[in-house]
Amino acid sequence: IKSRQVDLHFDENEGIARHGRLYFKNVPILYSPYLTFPIRKERKSGFLMPTYGTSTAGGMEFSVPYYFNLAPNYDLTLVPRIMAKRGVQLGSEFRYLGHSYSGTLEGTYLNSDREADRDRWYYGLKHHQALGGGLRANFDVRRVSDDDYFRDFSAFGLNEASTSWLASSASLSWAGSPYLSSSVAVYKYQTLQDSGTSYRPPQYDKLPEFHLRAARYDWGGFDVVSENYATRFSMPFYSGTLSVFDEDRDKRRAPDGDRFTSYTTIAYPIVRAGWYLTPQVGLHLSQYNVDWYGDELRHYQGRDKTHSRAVPIFSIDSGLTFERDASLFGNAAIQTLEPRLYYLYVPYRDQSQLPVFDTAYSDFSFSQAFSENIFSGGWDRIANANQLTIGLTSRWLDADTGFERLSLSLAQRRHFSDQRVFLWQPDERPVRSKSDYLVGVNAAVTDKLSVRFDGQFSPESNSRNRMTTGVRWEPKRLASVSAWYRYQRDAREIRDPGYEVDPDDDLGREQVTLAGQWPLSNRWYALGRYDYSLKESRSTQSILGLEYKGDCCWSARVVLQRYAVARQEANTAVFFQLELSGLGGIGSDPMSLIRERVVGYQDINTPIPEKTVFERYQ
Repeated sequence: IKSRQVDLHFDENEGIARHGRLYFKNVPILYSPYLTFPIRKERKSGFLMPTYGTSTAGGMEFSVPYYFNLAPNYDLTLVPRIMAKRGVQLGSEFRYLGHSYSGTLEGTYLNSDREADRDRWYYGLKHHQALGGGLRANFDVRRVSDDDYFRDFSAFGLNEASTSWLASSASLSWAGSPYLSSSVAVYKYQTLQDSGTSYRPPQYDKLPEFHLRAARYDWGGFDVVSENYATRFSMPFYSGTLSVFDEDRDKRRAPDGDRFTSYTTIAYPIVRAGWYLTPQVGLHLSQYNVDWYGDELRHYQGRDKTHSRAVPIFSIDSGLTFERDASLFGNAAIQTLEPRLYYLYVPYRDQSQLPVFDTAYSDFSFSQAFSENIFSGGWDRIANANQLTIGLTSRWLDADTGFERLSLSLAQRRHFSDQRVFLWQPDERPVRSKSDYLVGVNAAVTDKLSVRFDGQFSPESNSRNRMTTGVRWEPKRLASVSAWYRYQRDAREIRDPGYEVDPDDDLGREQVTLAGQWPLSNRWYALGRYDYSLKESRSTQSILGLEYKGDCCWSARVVLQRYAVARQEANTAVFFQLELSGLGGIGSDPMSLIRERVVGYQDINTPIPEKTVFERYQ
């Protein structure tokens, strides 16, 4: 920084440069008639480094954040954002921190978007409060003005742009006892529709949900746990801005109701060297009071308002562990053999007249194969079961360090009775006595090369139903390459008979992913990621970047990203950043995008540890 006059006020921790110019490589890149900066490593009010970039949705963008150091424990940042296509958006973030509380209040507002011809806004509130005596309060509220907000304004990647449900919650919890805990919470969801697909059913609001948990472990050798819930479910109407769904605004989609559940289990774990055995018995009680709205939802006409259900659940989990000396890739190793048996018995209960508030089929996986229910969520359905899950795992551990070099896993479930509980309608497909095979392989071939494989295969048709395989190579620091293949067969059509659903909405997935970071020289580094959907025959995301590491105190990077925000829509964004040590970065910051999406990425600059939560403003 060069200036005609620089005044240093050590008592006020402030330096003032008049007519200051910021030079980079002897080239002036920033001028200010009045430039202030802190002398010591403390926060100070003032302008932050400007950011700029370009995207398909917003065109050329430029913003100059202003930071207010209001007090040692709270601050405010205002971010005016000028977008060539849309206008001027004002954003703000207020952060606060106390001995018993912390939180963030943020929001954006764009008056009369030139592209959409309406006001656009977003607000979010997060607050955490410790009230003493084990009592805590939490608030997490997020709302946007319309369905397309994230697709139009997300400049940092695929995840935010593809948001379908925006959750808000408020809760009061208590955990002041070693054996008891409780909470009361309200959950509301804003469903964001996509005009390129059929209507997306909203999630139920919970207004409210009470939870009481009692647990006592090793109580004379027994583990006793009781989970109890009381929930009011309310299905919201569509309140978005897409005219294609106007007919859904006042259309009731599903019944409302109350659900009371209690699930108490008693287990007796027996754990010894080389083996374990855990028998468990439980009783699941449910009570429903349902508003079926038979006049509007005619397929529910005639159903009783009140339903109750009592389901006993019995299981035995057991396993063995054998070890022997072995070798792997020419190195001394310890090989384990770990068979596991899990027996589950659940008697049949007719549940066809019960509503489905927050329950769905679970994906079949190793964890699900050894669980009590094929349904996830609130257990509006409890599957009958008389089944045995057989699992086998073998590991090769480094004899010196214990590091796992290779792991092979296989599991299958055997059914001794037919499945009679379904989510909606009885499944007309023949019931199989054996489940799909689950296969898992994890291998650290060398210290620099690793391989992973997970698959689900049908024993009858010898076909794959789900598969993930990947390879990752990291030969040295700042160098990595990974490749992934993911496949999932088309999901079965399981839908409420009241919905008319486009079958194309339930396509399976087949995708190839390539990602990596590679040094081109001592200073130049390339990075990228490419996702291609074989099912849709199109690219869903591509990232290409180039980084330069300068002498001691600066670096630069440019990143190009293109990602799908809807079935027929994609956004392209360009990020450029000049990072100056001690001064921050000039240009749009792509680092969060790179770290999240490029597997194995490492920062080309040695990171400086942050001392406090407000040390470095992001």
